[in-house]
Amino acid sequence: MTNQIEIGRLLRAGTTGFIAGCRVNQLDVPSFGALIRVPLSDGSQVYGLIYDIHIDDDGLVKQLVTANNVSDDVLRDNRENRIVPVEMSVLAIGYEQDKKIYHLLPPRPPLSLDVIYLCNENEINQFVSAGRFGYFRHILRAKELPIGELFATHFKQVKAVNKDSNWSKNAVQELMTLLRDDYPTLMSILGALRDIVES
Repeated sequence: MTNQIEIGRLLRAGTTGFIAGCRVNQLDVPSFGALIRVPLSDGSQVYGLIYDIHIDDDGLVKQLVTANNVSDDVLRDNRENRIVPVEMSVLAIGYEQDKKIYHLLPPRPPLSLDVIYLCNENEINQFVSAGRFGYFRHILRAKELPIGELFATHFKQVKAVNKDSNWSKNAVQELMTLLRDDYPTLMSILGALRDIVES
């Protein structure tokens, strides 16, 4: 595949999602809501959305936070040379097998140290065009996540690369159908989507 952007490696995984790690100096590439993929050894791949980026501290960072007048060189060294991993939490939303994309949970999770790639424009279009928004149910099931913001960021990403001008309209209609009995969640998502439309 062309234009592959490696954003990290898998730390731990389950069927519904996984945690990936990257170095701090790789942090300019992954972002909240980004669609990613993980190629598996059998030729299939798992797709997911980044829903959280977490940076842990360590002993040196705790000391630097309380120090006076920390030089730019020390800050740069801490960010570029130290091995403090950034953790990205990913919600599994589909998989590809035998060149066909399914908006179902993957048959098996990726393995430790599998490489995580950011999806390019073509891969985003292929994924969102593969079915009738079946992956929305995985996002909606994850009630503990900021799903309004996750949908809004995903819509913004798709809108930037998708040639189908009706995609957003059809996607909103699908959300309204799925959430017809959950008015508060629907209003929360539509409110977040309105922020994207107005920006």
